[in-house]
Amino acid sequence: MAIKKQSSEKPVGPGERRRRKIFKSLHDCIEAEGYVNTSLQDIANRADMSASHLCYYFSGKDSILLEYFESVAGRILEQVEALSRETPLDQIHALADFWFKGKARSRKEIGIMLECFGVAVNHTELCRAKNQFDEVCKSYLVTLFEEAPSTLGQSAVDAAEVCYALTIGLRSSVYFDRGVGLKDAHRIFLQTMLPMCGFATH
Repeated sequence: MAIKKQSSEKPVGPGERRRRKIFKSLHDCIEAEGYVNTSLQDIANRADMSASHLCYYFSGKDSILLEYFESVAGRILEQVEALSRETPLDQIHALADFWFKGKARSRKEIGIMLECFGVAVNHTELCRAKNQFDEVCKSYLVTLFEEAPSTLGQSAVDAAEVCYALTIGLRSSVYFDRGVGLKDAHRIFLQTMLPMCGFATH
């Protein structure tokens, strides 16, 4: 399956509303109990439907997670790619804000995405979707570095790998390391990315 870019103009019918309610139920279950401890019945209960009715829309728990991940990833990619209209300097600041500021970047939301990444290790389709998400993010970063004044002697491709690793690493640190908060991650991201691209840090 391919990651689906979201469209605000897409009409939302009863079936799509039901699927979104199921996605929200899965999200809430993962937030409360984690994916491993969540059953199909748990998801159905939170969505106010029977497990058999839920299976009309999805074949099982893993298929819900896959489409949920693709939906969230599509929204993220759409927002990140929209930044490409800005200057490289503005893009770096916008990326720092996007990944490390705001409600959607809360510790709980980061934890849910990390759960998806963990499941992807042994889930072929989810692993493929995550790889596609990673590739699009890195492709965006390659373009950013190609347009930046400097890459500290690295190729744009290598610089993009470093930046992406920094982003994922900082998001993991925010979740697992109580000594690293979102503000810390935001600061570290800027302090690393700005000189990498040839800009002053202040």
